[in-house]
Amino acid sequence: MQIFTLPFRSRLLNLLVLCSLVLLHACSSDDDPVTPVEENQHLIQSTVITELSKEQVLNEANGVSPLLGVYIKNGIKVYRITYKTKNTDGADVTASGALILPNTTQPASMISVQHGTIREDASAPSNFNDGSEAASFGALFGAMGYIIAYPDYIGYGASKDLPHTYEQREGLSTACLDMLRAAKEFLKDQSAVKWDEKLYIAGYSEGGYATMSLQKKIEEEAASEFNLRASSCGAGAYDKTAFMKYIVNETTDGIASSNSLYLWVLLTYDRIYKLNKPTSYYFKEPFATRIAQSGINVSINQSFDTILTDTFKKSLVDGTDKGFLDAIADNNVYNWKPNTPTRLYHGDADRTVFYFNSVNAYNAMKAKGAPDVQLVTVPNGTHASSITAFLIGTLTFFTSTK
Repeated sequence: MQIFTLPFRSRLLNLLVLCSLVLLHACSSDDDPVTPVEENQHLIQSTVITELSKEQVLNEANGVSPLLGVYIKNGIKVYRITYKTKNTDGADVTASGALILPNTTQPASMISVQHGTIREDASAPSNFNDGSEAASFGALFGAMGYIIAYPDYIGYGASKDLPHTYEQREGLSTACLDMLRAAKEFLKDQSAVKWDEKLYIAGYSEGGYATMSLQKKIEEEAASEFNLRASSCGAGAYDKTAFMKYIVNETTDGIASSNSLYLWVLLTYDRIYKLNKPTSYYFKEPFATRIAQSGINVSINQSFDTILTDTFKKSLVDGTDKGFLDAIADNNVYNWKPNTPTRLYHGDADRTVFYFNSVNAYNAMKAKGAPDVQLVTVPNGTHASSITAFLIGTLTFFTSTK
């Protein structure tokens, strides 16, 4: 004979559940709050790419410069992380990057390294292929005891099916900042390396421009999230307005690789700012047709100003093409006041990204009262030959600001 019928059992179970909830609520008073479980807002996934010993990194460092080998302290472990960010049109995007952890028991600072111009996905940091910037410079900095965040940017890695936001301030800075947020979440959930909460940022060429854009975004929008200690920017095109005026009105070296970069900027801005002009508006024939067919892969070996239409050039001089001029101006990152210690490295013989970009940035920042900005000129330095001076100078600078 059963003592309780099924309905009574059900009522009793409900009563017990209710009592449990009341007791749980009573225990969760303001004096004893329940800490909610925080979900990651940016980090999606992390996977191990590789591990390198101290000796392996040392061999790589000696190949770059024997001067760098003395800085090597440890081996590294490399992760590929994917994270949430926004594209320039506001659409949600899954982006990626490499996160390099030093094999050390000592608290480590983080450096966000923004890579220079790459033309294929194989060179993206999260692929960490031999010969790539991340596999050389990234491994080197990591083996010096730093945590390295190395964003791919939109257009590479997990977002390789999207057009790259080449030299576009908002696209680069947003992807880089959200990479840092994802790295912060990753580090919070692991115990192998302790982050000392200090952040440094650095980059050369497009990476120099991306670094300056990231620095400006952090200082203006995310200063409470990160303890930004120093910024090292190498050979970036910070003054877009002056740069565009120069290549439109002056004779350049006419090197195909440089022309491809200038063309890339112009086509990127036309797309992102929805100017929607045909190539025939910007370029004379036969260049307009060739560019329409091949984009930035076209090879043009003459001064960039000679391939532009007179109509386009005149519209920039007299200000009638306001849409294009506004797009260029929206990407200036030279005329503001950084509060973070900042170094501008640039070769004065740079014929790819002209030296006046760093000079103009330095003068504008000093005029606005920037407390600690210095222009470090590499005498007779070209765009390529100034890289080693930038690397060694950056390491010395970061070490001195610990």
